[in-house]
Amino acid sequence: MQPRNMSMSGVVDLAAVKAAGEAKAKAEQARAQRQDPANSSAATAASPLVIEVTEETFESDVLQRSAEVPVVISFWADQAEQSKQLNAVLERLAAEYRGRFVLGTAEVYANQMLFQQFGVQGVPAVFAILAGQAMPLFQGSAPEDQITEVLDQLIAVAEQRFGIVGAEVDPGEAAAPAAEAPPRPATPQELALSAAHDALDEGDLAGAIRAYRNVLSDEPGNAEAKLGLAQAELLDRVQDADQQAVRAAAAASPSDVPAQLAAADLDLVGGHVEDAFGRLVDTVRRTAGDDRDTVRLRLLELFEVIGPDDPRVVTARTALARVLF
Repeated sequence: MQPRNMSMSGVVDLAAVKAAGEAKAKAEQARAQRQDPANSSAATAASPLVIEVTEETFESDVLQRSAEVPVVISFWADQAEQSKQLNAVLERLAAEYRGRFVLGTAEVYANQMLFQQFGVQGVPAVFAILAGQAMPLFQGSAPEDQITEVLDQLIAVAEQRFGIVGAEVDPGEAAAPAAEAPPRPATPQELALSAAHDALDEGDLAGAIRAYRNVLSDEPGNAEAKLGLAQAELLDRVQDADQQAVRAAAAASPSDVPAQLAAADLDLVGGHVEDAFGRLVDTVRRTAGDDRDTVRLRLLELFEVIGPDDPRVVTARTALARVLF
């Protein structure tokens, strides 16, 4: 694959003046913290030059860090030997540049959401993050001299446009792991939630349901417990279901609320999320009064199972609102 976008041309135009000013202020504040002897953790802790990027750590390890130092993200896959070879080159360059940029590696199959959000068409693909703003660097393999040219341009833009200058780091110190703080004792609420998770993992659905309800009785807004309870109750409803009989009953009577609820549960457990949501939205449309409210509440429970930010949930919420209002 031939490298594309092997240039930093046009990068400056991606940042608004306001964003650049805010980034400079953040960078200056970060430098002041590093240079303050009173701030021992900021002054002495060495930042790693190469980090593994995940969807869970992206905000803290990439977005926040990009206010202090350019972050280069390399998307790779184990099956793509070219991408692993490029990572080896970038890791060596990160050590040679001694902290003027940080390299983040993101395995695409483990980070599908990042892969899609960056619009990656294939691997290897390399992007930069400056002051929270993403910009493409190149895709495909490239000669080392071209890579260093792009990195030099990136570092220059970071300093001139955003005032971001990575602190020099000794590669040996950066590789050494920081001493971990002693673990914090778990709270009673965390212990109860952990016990609920264990019961669910072991297939003790009745025990898991009780445990999650106990957590929610003390902390009604606990999102993790809400999700666990919704999962446990769903599995409890379908564990003894006769799938053929359930689906036949639902097909024979589209207005039969219990039949449609049971079929929607099977749809969801089977991975047919849109079918489950569509079935219940249609049932809400056909029903009224208590029946309608029963279906609506079950649909909200299934939303909890999938997660409120899932695009399928967002679409179904909109469809439900149209039916109700």
